[in-house]
Amino acid sequence: MAMRAIAALLILLALGSAELRKARPGGGRGRGRGRGRTGTVKRYAAECKEYSDAGDKYLDCQDRQLTAVKTGWPGDTSHLLLARNRIQVLRPNTFEQFNNLKSLDLQQNDISMIEEGAFAGLTKLTTLLLQHNRLRVFTEEVLIPLPRLRHLRIYDNPWDCRCALDSLVRHLQVPSHRNLGNYAKCAEPANLRGQKLKRMKVELLCPELQEENFPKGNLQQPTRSPKKNMDATTTCRTYMFPKPHLDCRSRDLKNVPADLPSDIVKMDLSKNSIKQLRAKEFVAAKDLKLLNLSSNSLDRIDTAAFAGLLYLRELDLSNNSLRFFQYGVLEDLYFIRKLVLGENPWICDYNIHYLIYWLKHHINVEYTGLVCSSPPEYSGWLVEEYVKTYNAECPKDILLGQTDGAQEVTMETEEESERAPPNLTTFKEFEITRT
Repeated sequence: MAMRAIAALLILLALGSAELRKARPGGGRGRGRGRGRTGTVKRYAAECKEYSDAGDKYLDCQDRQLTAVKTGWPGDTSHLLLARNRIQVLRPNTFEQFNNLKSLDLQQNDISMIEEGAFAGLTKLTTLLLQHNRLRVFTEEVLIPLPRLRHLRIYDNPWDCRCALDSLVRHLQVPSHRNLGNYAKCAEPANLRGQKLKRMKVELLCPELQEENFPKGNLQQPTRSPKKNMDATTTCRTYMFPKPHLDCRSRDLKNVPADLPSDIVKMDLSKNSIKQLRAKEFVAAKDLKLLNLSSNSLDRIDTAAFAGLLYLRELDLSNNSLRFFQYGVLEDLYFIRKLVLGENPWICDYNIHYLIYWLKHHINVEYTGLVCSSPPEYSGWLVEEYVKTYNAECPKDILLGQTDGAQEVTMETEEESERAPPNLTTFKEFEITRT
């Protein structure tokens, strides 16, 4: 009897354990699969940030250490941001799920190969950013699936300008492709290094094909252009989202970089060693709205230095060595709204009057940091307060003496006019006839 009771008890315990396992989350096989799907969605959500702006859907996957495009990302994305990851190769049909994609940002990865068909399905894509990668060559066929492409950035890649690049260079040089491949340059071979893909002579890519038509040694060699400022596209970092931005901070620049992109809205040149702004250095950046030149060594700004910056709204010149502005420096800033001028050794003498005069006639401009540094008697004064007292320094007796002298001259003149003959003091009327 006791044995039967023990056996029944063991059976009950076994059944209870089985029921307990079934009750646990994920206890069954089907529940296990469901948990896997939920975990995947959460992981993707953690990797990328999804948001909307002006009716377009953005998927921000920047700085995520990604090595490939993940499956399961939203297919209705309009703008895919994949900058600063570790992607090395783009395989065929990598982006086929993104039928509505308008822009694709792949800059600052480690991409060294783009296989034919990688961009298949992107028939609505207008902007493709591939700058700051390791691309040496790809052919025109890579771009064939992109009929609406209007902006292609491929600079700061080590382009190997030999025969394999022929079709791409010819494609970039089509007149209607004016925004495809700007600023991209050859890295190899040595005799073509620095040549821009958009402007180089295509026949130089395959010199061996020209040997049959030209005697050996008569092939035209590229002429060396005179030395100029460092190229902005290779010296600085360009970001397209949320707005076009050129980041040139802490690059040890001595001058404003050459070949500024025309579509940038914000430019940061702070923490460099720029001493002078020369005329028309920013004229190419016609859409610029914010310019930061703080923490340089600026002590001179030439007239017309800001020529072309019609839409500039904010200018930061703080922490430099500026003492005054030359007359006319600010005349090109029609819509400026904010000037940051602090931490400059402003000298309060007659030369500072132009700046105050300009600010007085542009009452909508907000400005800060305009404080006298010298001479010692005005150190710490607000510059506008100094200008107000400028005429007050003249002694009253001198002013009165000047007035009395003027009155004496007036009286003498009147007396002489009274003694003058009548024919010299009377005025004749003239009739003006227009023909």
